[in-house]
Amino acid sequence: MATTAEDRDVDDDPRPAPYVPGPVRYRGAYIEMLVSSLIGLVAALVLSVEALALAENPFADLGCNINSVLSCGTVGASWQASLLGFPNAYLGLIAEPVVITLSVAALGGVRFPRWFMLSAQVVYAIGLAFAFWLFYQSYFVIGALCPWCLTITVTTTLVFMSMTRINILENNFRLSADAYRSIAGWLRVGADTLGVIIIFAIMAGMILIKYGSALFG
Repeated sequence: MATTAEDRDVDDDPRPAPYVPGPVRYRGAYIEMLVSSLIGLVAALVLSVEALALAENPFADLGCNINSVLSCGTVGASWQASLLGFPNAYLGLIAEPVVITLSVAALGGVRFPRWFMLSAQVVYAIGLAFAFWLFYQSYFVIGALCPWCLTITVTTTLVFMSMTRINILENNFRLSADAYRSIAGWLRVGADTLGVIIIFAIMAGMILIKYGSALFG
């Protein structure tokens, strides 16, 4: 069959094929990751500014120094707040934009490869462990709580759980067929949501039991 001039023009066209987004899966999980990361970024930015204020004046009266219990200044002045030699909040300024970009791209139809999603899971698992370590230190060692730090603990937990949900349902962990059916079934009835509620309820209970009315004094 003869090739027409029009066919040759199409075949020789150097332009790449237009991008066609795929179907958006797990929209709710990605929206939750986006919202949580935006809130976490705001919290990290505020903490970074306050860290600079404390560096200039260790006795600075910060806006979130509400009382002796809810005191960003007390937590920010501790060595735990700069575990790696710089304010912990700087890590949030690095990590949160990555999650925001990932979420926006996914909501636009981008499908990330398995290695990328697993890498993000590992990095955020480290971040989650770090956030709860700081909560432990604040609760048991420092004896004061930072409202913005608690906000980051909450948002990090939410992002981690949503990312875990996506990786499980995508079977990026390479679960066996039986394990996948069982775990995916629990996720579809909201087991992960219940788990998050329990975690936050335990944290709130611990704070109320230890500090009680001093929170509002």
